[in-house]
Amino acid sequence: MSAACLKDMHLLSPTLSSSFVIGDLAVRNRVVLAPMSGVTDVPFRRLAFEHGAGLVVTEMVASRELVGKARESFLRMEHAGGRPHMVQLAGREAGWMAEAAKVCEANGADIVDINMGCPAKKVIGGYSGSALMRDPDHALSLIEATVKAVKIPVTVKMRLGWDETSINAPLIARRAEEAGVAMVTVHGRTRMQFYTGRADWDAIRAVRDVLTIPLVANGDVDTRADAEEILRRSGADAVMIGRAAQGRPWHPGVVAGMAREPDAAGIAAIFSAHYRGMMDFYGEKSGVRHARKHVGWYLDRHAGHLAPQEKGAIMTSDVPAEVLARVEAAILSARPAGSTGEMAA
Repeated sequence: MSAACLKDMHLLSPTLSSSFVIGDLAVRNRVVLAPMSGVTDVPFRRLAFEHGAGLVVTEMVASRELVGKARESFLRMEHAGGRPHMVQLAGREAGWMAEAAKVCEANGADIVDINMGCPAKKVIGGYSGSALMRDPDHALSLIEATVKAVKIPVTVKMRLGWDETSINAPLIARRAEEAGVAMVTVHGRTRMQFYTGRADWDAIRAVRDVLTIPLVANGDVDTRADAEEILRRSGADAVMIGRAAQGRPWHPGVVAGMAREPDAAGIAAIFSAHYRGMMDFYGEKSGVRHARKHVGWYLDRHAGHLAPQEKGAIMTSDVPAEVLARVEAAILSARPAGSTGEMAA
């Protein structure tokens, strides 16, 4: 297929299991795993892609620290397998963003995403993330510098605006496309909403109306029905799943129709692979600490019957073999090991 044909594929009526393109790069389906700081590390992304996610995005990588060769930044940027490899950068200075994008490209990134959506105080306090939406001209200077610095596609993730009085996502998205951005993702909340209330899927439609490049819709997408509805109401080409994947890295693939919901034995096996992968990636001492939030999500989702003191004992254990054994036992005792989910339709 020619590059021109690939570029126009996003104009077709989207189905979750069909492919779409970013620049000239094909993405195998339309369900994307969101970048989540402290969550979408290499072990998590690897499992999500293996279980059918169309595209997985790294944790947010601070641009200045990456250029300064900080070890943690390189760990966050590391490829988890599967293509395209998409790295998200955060920063407030055009020079650092441009140089960081070059580092990403030199280290195998296929796509660089600019973070203009993170609502966390420690990020916006440095005038990065969604704080950039308060100054569109400055945001565009970062976008332009990043696009010019690399040959690979550059994308942007943003919110609807800073608050209800400044819904400027359509303006910034249109200018971003004019600057050469290859895709835009919009979370259907303002920064000031943080994660309260419900994402406004209809409001994303205003961004669709000003773009010709692919649009990804994000916010409160949990089920396949949610994914189909957000596509219908927003006019987006793909969906992005974030918090709904916590404790179930296979979930984007299920929503995409690429995997079955695992039974209890399957969940226990995935947890084991996830936990062991974190021990291998970080080392045992650091891995146990990094894994605790994931252990909590697995237990909350798949072993809700545990008494608080039992969950607490698992969460505070520093012995990996003990954590593995107790979590697997808790999952297997929560529902029949032979029960299986249906293929997402």
